[in-house]
Amino acid sequence: MTFELLPLSAAFRPGRTPAVEVRGLPGPGTLRVLHLGEHVAEHPVAADGVVELGELPPGGYGVELAGARTALEVLPDGARRLRYGFVTDYRPGRDPSPVADNVRRLHLTDVQFYDWAYRHADLLGGGEDYTDALDQPISLATVRALIEAVHGAGAAALGYAAVYGVGNAEWPDWEHAALLKPTGDPYSLGDFLRLVDPGDPGWSSHFTADLRTSVERVGFDGFHLDQYGYPKHAVRPDGTAVSVEDSFAAVIDAARAELPESRLVFNNVNDFPTWRTGHTAQDAVYIEVWPPHTTLGHLASVVREARRAGGDKPVAIAAYQHIYSEPGVGAASADLATAFTMATLYSHGASHLLCGEADRILVDPYYVRNHVTEPSTAALLKRWYDFLVEHIELLHAPELADMTGALAGPYNDDCDVSYADGTPVTETPVPGAVWRRVLGSGDRLVVHLVNLAGQDDAEWDAPRKPVREPVGGTLRFRRPGPYLPRVRHADPDRAGVLLYLPVTADGDHAVVELPAPHVWQLLLIDLHTPAPSGTPTEPRAPSTSTDIT
Repeated sequence: MTFELLPLSAAFRPGRTPAVEVRGLPGPGTLRVLHLGEHVAEHPVAADGVVELGELPPGGYGVELAGARTALEVLPDGARRLRYGFVTDYRPGRDPSPVADNVRRLHLTDVQFYDWAYRHADLLGGGEDYTDALDQPISLATVRALIEAVHGAGAAALGYAAVYGVGNAEWPDWEHAALLKPTGDPYSLGDFLRLVDPGDPGWSSHFTADLRTSVERVGFDGFHLDQYGYPKHAVRPDGTAVSVEDSFAAVIDAARAELPESRLVFNNVNDFPTWRTGHTAQDAVYIEVWPPHTTLGHLASVVREARRAGGDKPVAIAAYQHIYSEPGVGAASADLATAFTMATLYSHGASHLLCGEADRILVDPYYVRNHVTEPSTAALLKRWYDFLVEHIELLHAPELADMTGALAGPYNDDCDVSYADGTPVTETPVPGAVWRRVLGSGDRLVVHLVNLAGQDDAEWDAPRKPVREPVGGTLRFRRPGPYLPRVRHADPDRAGVLLYLPVTADGDHAVVELPAPHVWQLLLIDLHTPAPSGTPTEPRAPSTSTDIT
């Protein structure tokens, strides 16, 4: 058995004791719990099993034992998260336990049940066993078993449902509500779906009733409400002009009215129409990106606008890493592309829909055409998803404002980074440079360094060259008082935990020599917390230990 630590739940809500499962322990050891790089508890462990960690305040935590690591999040009351995953395989007799393990391993709060239904306009018309619209075998017993497994792992199960797709068999009942092209033909997807006005009252009533029945008969916690990105405007057979963004908002509101307790996530394909749907009564802002959103800068811009539109809603981006399926591209190059994508999304306060099935990632909008992960990819994802959760307070805090323009550069001279080898430092993602952003809230500054020094472009879904690590990095920032503030750094591909850095004075400024960044380096400056004397370079131990009973 492989030695592994797994949190008992994807996240721990109020009232549930945080705990981890130890599997394959090589020998007795001490399990340590860390919060933002500081040890907060220790527990002796002598055998496999569940280790309860006691009461922990809300926040992200790292957990380590004998060289193995995991993370966990304790949620405050009313917290909203969306670390999104997927499943696609509902064959009779399927074992759901590997999916449950992966939900826990990657801390996925919600799982999209893609193409589980009988037909797009008749979700449950196939009985208990059927083939879907594209001839995939479905057993509702397997769907229910997967839902139960996802629930056991602490996540929500969201059924896929397209808000306006109607198959050929059902079309005669709905062609009066068609969305028509200027030629008079209905808009369609391939040769098996035609599109109706999602705001049509009759369709909306049918669609939301189907959702309600699916909750009652199958057990979903909510729905992933899908669209295909077109049309934006159309007419109906009676000549009525339709603004589809208004119809999307109407069908979301109708679904919420029908399912007041359910989780709802609408797909804003290529950012359409996030500005309209972001503030509707759904639980997240979710965007599936396509060209022209091809660069890391585009991803950053999409997330910024999504956070603005959604207020305090979590943001998730579906950026399918097609690069894994490109001929001649090895896993190492594709893994780096994924790392740059995640670095951009995570550092801007979003998550990435990529994983879910036990050993698969998404490379195509038809989720059944997924990609089996190499061991290197699985290890990358675990490191980075752990890093996201362990540092969630530094990444998703809504109060952290982008202060780069106010602090960085020679005019401001408040906080910046430079490299002795001449590597440029830029405000936007530029190939050959380190992309620097400075965020702040109160007495805390968070500096993100995304290292594009060795790259020829800033595409997010393109082969990556090996990382070139700049040398001679220096952080220089203005001291708020006579003392030297505390500075720490973390990197998902290195230790994965915040480590102290020595700080020296240079007049009114503090200066820190930086380790070379790999793909993404995070710096944490606590301006009003003095650096301890004899600054440690490892996480500090707690003053007391807590034994397990």
